[in-house]
Amino acid sequence: MKKRSLSVLMLAALAAVSLTACGGSAKNTATTGATVGETQKGEESKEVASEDPQVTLVYAEVNPLDTIVGKTDQAFKDKVEELSGGSIKIDLQASGVLGAENDVLDTMLGGGGTIDMSRISAFALTSYGATKSKLLSIPYTFAGRDHYWKFVDSDLAPEFLMEPHDLQLGVRGLFYGEEGFRHFFSKNPVNGMEDLKGMKIRVSSDPVMTGMVSALGANPTVVSMNELYSALQTGVVDAAEQPIANYKGNAFQEVAPNLILDGHTLGAIQVIITDESWDKLTENQQKAMTEAAKYASDFNKKLSQDAETEVLDELKAAGVNVVEVTDITPWQEACKDVITENTKENADLYQQILDMK
Repeated sequence: MKKRSLSVLMLAALAAVSLTACGGSAKNTATTGATVGETQKGEESKEVASEDPQVTLVYAEVNPLDTIVGKTDQAFKDKVEELSGGSIKIDLQASGVLGAENDVLDTMLGGGGTIDMSRISAFALTSYGATKSKLLSIPYTFAGRDHYWKFVDSDLAPEFLMEPHDLQLGVRGLFYGEEGFRHFFSKNPVNGMEDLKGMKIRVSSDPVMTGMVSALGANPTVVSMNELYSALQTGVVDAAEQPIANYKGNAFQEVAPNLILDGHTLGAIQVIITDESWDKLTENQQKAMTEAAKYASDFNKKLSQDAETEVLDELKAAGVNVVEVTDITPWQEACKDVITENTKENADLYQQILDMK
């Protein structure tokens, strides 16, 4: 019995030596080499060094995860974590739990805050001095989605994304996307532009949106996104405007079941990160973020059109009163002065965008 036990132990020892000599230990398998992530469309895989430090980035989103922007956030998160070999973790906080868009921006721009990243409306940086970003929210700028994506793929887009960094605001843009055209919705039926006159319409603190609402004869009323449902319910405001997917995703049809498809602006979005958070990433991690940004932008482009059409059909089936605008000319004419006033500082840049149609 003793001889048999001794033989078993010797065989086990020899097997362990052999495994180690071949580099096949469990420990080596788990900790050496590089982690490989596949990029979109079968592009060549990129290696990320396993020694990169573990980093967690807190990411704020004002809308629910089942919206176009929420799904884009999730796609970006998943791809970053894949391409970084798990060295970057994205802590995605949706549905406005970290505050309204301006609250989030105040935290990020203040430096040393608790929020590293956020998905924002492109115009959100306007009130902080980002005059280039403002051009993306000018009423009736983009003739359609193709027009917008020509801008995103142009040489102008990186310049616009880096504007807040260049202005030393402490953040930089990673990528652009969109959440569909924005439309007005209201508690009472609106059959045309004239029905908006005198209405209290919710706006953010964006000067372009405020000017547009005033030009249409309504009264702009600042209300944060996370208070909008109750503001509509209690009559603080009579109407608001959002992309269709956000309208449904936030259940605004429950308190404002009338939607007029005026398409005044395309809901251009961008994802930003603080310079402080970007600078603490290794070169490999920054590369992973950049690749994930391209992936998420492409994902958003494919998602947005189909998702918007599907949501609109669901809203109509649920009894929402949907009004099509057959002639947008009177709306454009009403906003002419707002357009001129808000583009004069960057008139040449704005014309370049218009010429991309």
